[in-house]
Amino acid sequence: MQDPYKSVEDRAFWSRAVAREFDPGAVSDRPPFTFSRQDTFMSAGSCFASNVRRYLESWGCTYTVAEYPHPQWPESRETLYYEAFSARYGNVYTARQMVQLLQRATGAFSPAEEYWVNPEGHFVDPFRPGLALRAQSLPEFRALTDQHLAAVYRAVEDSSVLVFTLGLTEAWYSADDGAVFPACPGTVSGSFDPDRHRFVNFTVDEITEDVKRMASILRSINPTIRIVLTVSPVPLVATATGRHVLVATTHSKAMLRVAADTAVRDDPGMAYFPAYEIVSGPQNQGTAFEADLRSVREETIETVMQAFATTYLKFPTVSDAKERSRSDATTEDMISQAFADECEEMMADDQLRPIVRVPIIETIPVPSAPVPTSGILHRLGAVRRRFDR
Repeated sequence: MQDPYKSVEDRAFWSRAVAREFDPGAVSDRPPFTFSRQDTFMSAGSCFASNVRRYLESWGCTYTVAEYPHPQWPESRETLYYEAFSARYGNVYTARQMVQLLQRATGAFSPAEEYWVNPEGHFVDPFRPGLALRAQSLPEFRALTDQHLAAVYRAVEDSSVLVFTLGLTEAWYSADDGAVFPACPGTVSGSFDPDRHRFVNFTVDEITEDVKRMASILRSINPTIRIVLTVSPVPLVATATGRHVLVATTHSKAMLRVAADTAVRDDPGMAYFPAYEIVSGPQNQGTAFEADLRSVREETIETVMQAFATTYLKFPTVSDAKERSRSDATTEDMISQAFADECEEMMADDQLRPIVRVPIIETIPVPSAPVPTSGILHRLGAVRRRFDR
């Protein structure tokens, strides 16, 4: 009787599938579903997740954008950092942060640390601390927050696919109620209180349960939504564990990778896409990252997204970035620069703190509306953005 390795495909052998001829489009397991041009996409997660939108849009896919300037403040300006996703939530680094965002959007959770007040007397959102527009009063802050949470809810309603990138296991949270912040208080905004702000390094079991809870809440809003999980290949900027940042990064990515696999194992509506492996594997021979050994090179991102298209999209896409229209390239440049400059995690390292560039937003007139204080808002008018380069 022949041994079981005689009958497996070449993709099962390192010498044939990696060392000899590596095909990024063949790395992913066969997905339980694929997508058509009728599908509508949203994305969330760490910095690496921003690449999903720019590639999907350049391929002619429909990407859900649910949040625009509030009709009461049409002059509101926002940074590209918050405009790159389906709503202005910015980076969602952990699964727990995503769960709590969805809980807030459904009215199931209201954080005790609702806002911070900066030295100028402006109201700062602890869960979006890098927002350019700082509310001048509590009613304004709550109106903008209500709009944001309504947009998150609407984005889930309007999308048939969520691509979610798991980025970190380390986080800072409020001891009052466990509310997880996107950045340690005092780095981007606010001030650090050792009696109130605690550090956590989520375990595999905790992350797995959070991913499952995320899927459950998503389906309570939109029962047919499908989820693609990825793990960000981008190393940690800094660690609060006391370990060497390389060891902390390896630990974090291992936890996320195992949790992702565990979460999708028995869920036919969820799949894992191996962006992490395509970027971090030895087949790249050290060429996947820029000189900082952290930023993923554009050529590598192109490879990852083309592999995503091969795996999930059952319609032709433009395979060469150079063939895209100039408008697509401009969008690409802007989003890439926004995340290179303004990623909240970067604020943990004083030597990497960026100069924030704020876009100028020209608004198309929107219908007048009263300031909302709660509930789900109707879709707001469109905006046209012109960015000051």
